[in-house]
Amino acid sequence: MNARTSMIHVRIEDDTKKDATAALDAMGLSVSDAVRLFLKRVVADQAFPLELKVPNAATREAMQEADGIAANRAARFADGDALIADLEEAAGK
Repeated sequence: MNARTSMIHVRIEDDTKKDATAALDAMGLSVSDAVRLFLKRVVADQAFPLELKVPNAATREAMQEADGIAANRAARFADGDALIADLEEAAGK
């Protein structure tokens, strides 16, 4: 007995699709196979099959700092030696 099937249309960036298709192909899977597996896990587990977490306060602060550094194209350290010196100081060396 063949089950009826439905189409799902998903919008995804071209590069993401290309890279995912290549990775899945290396595993012997198509994108359709991967989506089908994903949805079957949702049904079987009655849960999202990947661990999703809300970032804690420290992680959110670090993310905001990283966004600021990226936006300003500025680092907290002038060079690698300054970074290493700060790390050693923090470690009590």
